[in-house]
Amino acid sequence: GRLVTAARQRALAEGGRLCASDLHLLLNLLAGGAGPGEVWTPVCLPRFNPDGYFYAYAATLADEDDDDGGGGSGGVTLILLSTEREGFYAAAGCRRRLEETLRAQGWLAELAAALREGPGYSPARPGAPELRHFLYKPLEGPEEMQQLPQFTSPELEEPYGSEEEQQRLFDLYHHLHGRVHSARRPLRLLYHVAEKETLLAWVS
Repeated sequence: GRLVTAARQRALAEGGRLCASDLHLLLNLLAGGAGPGEVWTPVCLPRFNPDGYFYAYAATLADEDDDDGGGGSGGVTLILLSTEREGFYAAAGCRRRLEETLRAQGWLAELAAALREGPGYSPARPGAPELRHFLYKPLEGPEEMQQLPQFTSPELEEPYGSEEEQQRLFDLYHHLHGRVHSARRPLRLLYHVAEKETLLAWVS
């Protein structure tokens, strides 16, 4: 499965965010269990709290053409976490309200269509001519964005089809990252001409 987005309560402390390993564990645990029905199960997220449990609710959302909840949205699954053992009905009610809102706005159908197109997107999608690849991570913005760090990058296409070329690209990214975030002399903007491509690192 692929994580579409993650949200949490605004009041949750910085130290309480879910780590990538906990999210991966949660997705793997529920990958085969959320079909047409609903799942309610205890789950331990060790990086968050190794001594306690959450209760995870999972259900497949239904788009406009699948009102019975049979998974017509291409396998879009909502996962909610609660500390309340008896919180199933509250979570189910939250899912229904969210589903109704997404359906009314037409977003469920758009999300399902995007998932059917396959994973990832092309480097050409931003509309920049000759752009071969990029990495983007927001460093500033709303507090909740900073506390749920994420990055985006397109699929690796030619000329980065081979493992050798991919490793060469990652080495270039590593070099730029080291220069931009150097402890001695950090940079806001770096323009680098390599043997086969020109790279730009920009901290804005």
